[in-house]
Amino acid sequence: MSIRLTEQPSLYDHLETKSVAELLRDINTEDKKVPLAIEAVLPDIEKLCNAIEAQLRAGGRFFWLGAGTGGKLGVLDVLEVPNTYGVDPEIWQAVLAGGNENLVLDLEEAEDDVEEGWVTLRDKHHISHKDIVVGISASGNTPYVMAAMKACKEHGIPCGSICNNPGSPISDYVDYPIEVVMGPEFITGSTRMKSGTSQKLLCDMISTTIMVRLGRVQGNRMVCANLINNKVIDRLTRTMVERNPQLSYEYCEEIIKKTGGLVKAEEYLKEQGILK
Repeated sequence: MSIRLTEQPSLYDHLETKSVAELLRDINTEDKKVPLAIEAVLPDIEKLCNAIEAQLRAGGRFFWLGAGTGGKLGVLDVLEVPNTYGVDPEIWQAVLAGGNENLVLDLEEAEDDVEEGWVTLRDKHHISHKDIVVGISASGNTPYVMAAMKACKEHGIPCGSICNNPGSPISDYVDYPIEVVMGPEFITGSTRMKSGTSQKLLCDMISTTIMVRLGRVQGNRMVCANLINNKVIDRLTRTMVERNPQLSYEYCEEIIKKTGGLVKAEEYLKEQGILK
């Protein structure tokens, strides 16, 4: 039986004999391969993004689904997107093997559960054909992820996948497969490294692209961010002053706080006849 690329021996050996400088250099050398591998599959990422946008515009929801590192990265993306772009958390969600509440626990055994993923989607989230699910699996054959993707496909639910091996089984179970081939890890089999880095970049690329396409960004600014701290309030206030230089910083800050956001603040001032 052939060994998958992500499990093949590292290109480096005798790591315990290397200096700190050598270890850092060699890890960095491997990390440089990640963006090039992603570049090779940009057309596949584009297809998935187009599908996600279409589902959300039609009133559907998006779900990351995964176990281990991939699943945790999906949860991380979901934790950040609502505050960054001011969207309803219901439309951008994540399903983690073992439960999102166990994010900090190392429930590796959960990846072998072939029922939990689909049961969570079906019973907790009431998944439907209006939604879209993307499974993350470095190996491309994680039982938890593959079973859920297979069930989605059988029930007519659009689905995609992110994996790090060519010709992965999971690719046969989804509509929009993405295979970012990373080769052997620096530490043999440690897919939290290059594979995990590629997954993090893809989560960022996909969620950012979708939020821009859905109008949550104007120019290059996060105009819909939630007012979660003083830094965000200051950023939105400065953006409002740049867009409306006739208004003072203090006034913009007051209206943003009063209305709950930059876009709402400008809409309010237009209703009052202060802005055109």
